[in-house]
Amino acid sequence: MNIIPVKTPLVVKKMFPKYIWDIPTAKRVLYLTFDDGPTPEITHWVLKTLKQYQAKATFFCIGDNVKKHPEILKDILAEGHTVGNHTQNHLRGWKTSTKLYLENTLTAQKTIDSHIQNSESRIKNLFRPPYGKITNKQGKQLISLGYKIIMWDVISFDWDKNISKQTCLNNVITKAKSGSIIVFHDSIKAQKNMKFALPKVLAHFAKLGFTFEAIV
Repeated sequence: MNIIPVKTPLVVKKMFPKYIWDIPTAKRVLYLTFDDGPTPEITHWVLKTLKQYQAKATFFCIGDNVKKHPEILKDILAEGHTVGNHTQNHLRGWKTSTKLYLENTLTAQKTIDSHIQNSESRIKNLFRPPYGKITNKQGKQLISLGYKIIMWDVISFDWDKNISKQTCLNNVITKAKSGSIIVFHDSIKAQKNMKFALPKVLAHFAKLGFTFEAIV
């Protein structure tokens, strides 16, 4: 049973007001995000699927994966999406010292930046903590360095082998609303549920007049 709810409760958002959980708007806009890539088997499929709906998204990349697959990072940016930092090695903040956590995050940033030629494309200020687990001290120090800590309003649970593809889809279409930040994963672990749910999420909300924008 998942301890994390599909939709982040308002009380949690109020407890951590300096983190970004959603982006309030009067427009019909959703913010799709993808964690844990880039992954050769998955990320290009995601890019192709998003393009079919003129959808933009934000990819929170693991630095070590960028190091292995820098060409995919360039493809993400070439398609007009934004890139955020997801640490170099997918660290769990609650079990990592602040010093090591910051060092690992800055290493990821250097890795990302080193593979982007156009300085205007560099996205330096978006960060999502792996597992959503970050200590207050870690968060404060990252914010002091200029990072925006991007959490989520709705999480699909696409990586969870204990839920069905339909449940993954329902998690998003029943909980997302204008301004929601939604979490998917461009990872091998999540691909079965994500590949089922993502096209249907795009089709469902596009039919309702929603657009999909990247976080900046």
